[in-house]
Amino acid sequence: MSFSRRRFLRHSALATTTLIAAPAVFRSGAYGAESPIVIGSLHDQSGPIAASGTPMVYALQLAVDELNAGGGLLGRPLKVIHYDTQSNIQMYSQFAQQLAVKDKVDVVHGGITSASREAVRPTFDRFKVLYFYNVLYEGGVCDRNTFCTGTTPAQTVEKLVPSAMKKSGKKAYIIAADYNYGQITAKWMTKYVKDNGGEVLSTDFFPLDVTNFGTTISKIQAAKPDIILSALVGGNHTAFYRQWTSAGMKGKIPIASTTFGLVNEPSTLDAAESDSILGAYGYFEELTTPASKSFVEKIKKAHPDTPYISELAACTYEGVMLWAAGVKKAASIDRMKVIAALEDSVAFDGPSGKVSLDKATHHTTRNAFLAEVKDRKWSVLESYSDVKPADTASVCDLVKNPNDTKQYIINL
Repeated sequence: MSFSRRRFLRHSALATTTLIAAPAVFRSGAYGAESPIVIGSLHDQSGPIAASGTPMVYALQLAVDELNAGGGLLGRPLKVIHYDTQSNIQMYSQFAQQLAVKDKVDVVHGGITSASREAVRPTFDRFKVLYFYNVLYEGGVCDRNTFCTGTTPAQTVEKLVPSAMKKSGKKAYIIAADYNYGQITAKWMTKYVKDNGGEVLSTDFFPLDVTNFGTTISKIQAAKPDIILSALVGGNHTAFYRQWTSAGMKGKIPIASTTFGLVNEPSTLDAAESDSILGAYGYFEELTTPASKSFVEKIKKAHPDTPYISELAACTYEGVMLWAAGVKKAASIDRMKVIAALEDSVAFDGPSGKVSLDKATHHTTRNAFLAEVKDRKWSVLESYSDVKPADTASVCDLVKNPNDTKQYIINL
């Protein structure tokens, strides 16, 4: 089937009743009276997190465009209603309610920070709207109505920490964002440091609006760690890497990060500020597989000014495609039928490789990659195939406890 024109519905966070023209994800014309299946999108396209959110929107557009070009789902076209949440948690809460109650969407893909996820997840549980969170995060969400397609610490931090320690030494200093992602990821970092015979000298947390790290840099200099482990988040925290270099510390104490690159730091920082930083993710734009190259080419052709295409964009694309596979398998858009189908060995071969959903946790088994920044780009050092989403200590089991909605947090 074909469609004669394209339309993307984008709602401004400041003018919620205005429809603003934007790149296409909904085509109409060939389906006659068939009503569209409606996808809700909550992503930041302005504010400090915009460099992460914008490629996610482009990836969602690409997935929906491809599905519509292939005939839609169940003989119906797909329509996206998107809200720019402006890196503002209040906007997330407001527009989650809007999507669920007024727009009556069939599924929502969205959220970037863990705080944004936890602001909207209870709303989608309450109003029974299926929710996909397509972002690497601290792990532990256990909710049958929610599917988390990004990597967890058991998939990436578990690889990053021992690699950094083997290269640089066993004494670590942790710096992290002061909200649930940074706080819980710091615990995972501590666990893996100790598991590998090391010690954590100190752990410092920073609100997302902090831009001055002078005092912390002095503390790190005094502590003399072998390695810095960073879980800083967002555009404001990028200032740390500039100030670290300005203080003459670049090259003296190496940095490994669970977040560096997600707001395009290798390109926005000088090579002297970013080179040699280690990272581990479920996807890098630099992967040379045919699927990855095709994915990057399609987004950059449609959006030449797109920021770096990170795991966030790849997981968004893969998340939409996994959901679509569930709809096809269920032969229905009914929420519970789709959930049951998604739990029945649904998988998709995407830009990052094969991604399969885990029935017990609603997370994904996927590839992971270790890389180092060189000349303002990532150089992939190691690849890990089919890494499971949780370690053996995980307490989430939605097969045994389908009504669970908790987030489980690691205890040290």
